[in-house]
Amino acid sequence: MIVTTSTHLEGYKITKHLGIVRGITVRSRGIGGNFIGGLQTLFGGKISIYANLCERARQEAYDLIIQNAEELGGNAIINMRYDANEVMAGVTEVLAYGTAVIVEKV
Repeated sequence: MIVTTSTHLEGYKITKHLGIVRGITVRSRGIGGNFIGGLQTLFGGKISIYANLCERARQEAYDLIIQNAEELGGNAIINMRYDANEVMAGVTEVLAYGTAVIVEKV
């Protein structure tokens, strides 16, 4: 699966637009994670426990958008973006979205 944030793919021709695809995950921090994250904030610098949580959420959303595009028969996703929103205190939604397309090499 080819994924790009661009609206086109250099060296490929878009033969069919399949529509918007998305991958969404909702994550929360556990009590242990909040405790360790709180301790890390006392020392400053990178808060690795939250960075890892965010990266796992983005990867899960990315995997889901690819799955969604494959289900539609696509072999590429163009104009892919991420969005994140806090659903409630400590609960965050991460969304990956874009346009599934079929491309062929030119």
